[in-house]
Amino acid sequence: MDPVELTRYLFSTLVEDPDSISVKQFESEKEDEILIQVLVNEDDMGKVIGKGGKIANAVRTLVQASSYLKDNKKIRINIDSV
Repeated sequence: MDPVELTRYLFSTLVEDPDSISVKQFESEKEDEILIQVLVNEDDMGKVIGKGGKIANAVRTLVQASSYLKDNKKIRINIDSV
């Protein structure tokens, strides 16, 4: 599974309306880096971030580990609300 689809899957299990999530990949300035932008409803931000950022960091770790197994690129995930 590519990093964008994995990110979409992991975050969609956490929110009330999975169809409202927007996950997009952007080119980074660095050649060996992938930037992923996640947009969720403002009501779901707490569920996605978690207490102290634990859930967001766990998702970042899973997606990064998946990337290292495939193409060894660094993943940056930015989370924002709509």
